[in-house]
Amino acid sequence: MIPVPPRPSEPTAAEASTWADVLVRWRLLHAAVLAPTGQWLVQEYLNGPVRVLAGPADVLALTATIQHHTRSTRPESR
Repeated sequence: MIPVPPRPSEPTAAEASTWADVLVRWRLLHAAVLAPTGQWLVQEYLNGPVRVLAGPADVLALTATIQHHTRSTRPESR
């Protein structure tokens, strides 16, 4: 596996919002809402528990986890 270079800066709210929108559109999350405090409220599935994420970095970390899980569980396409 190729190591990921470190980010040159912290993730922005706009970047987190874009990724949250993608995850909801692709139905990988049920909901992701930015609270006025800068925290994110995330729900994996309807009637599931709501998780509170501290900020944009946590949204991107969740996105990476979902991408890793999705890629590691799909069959090889060769």
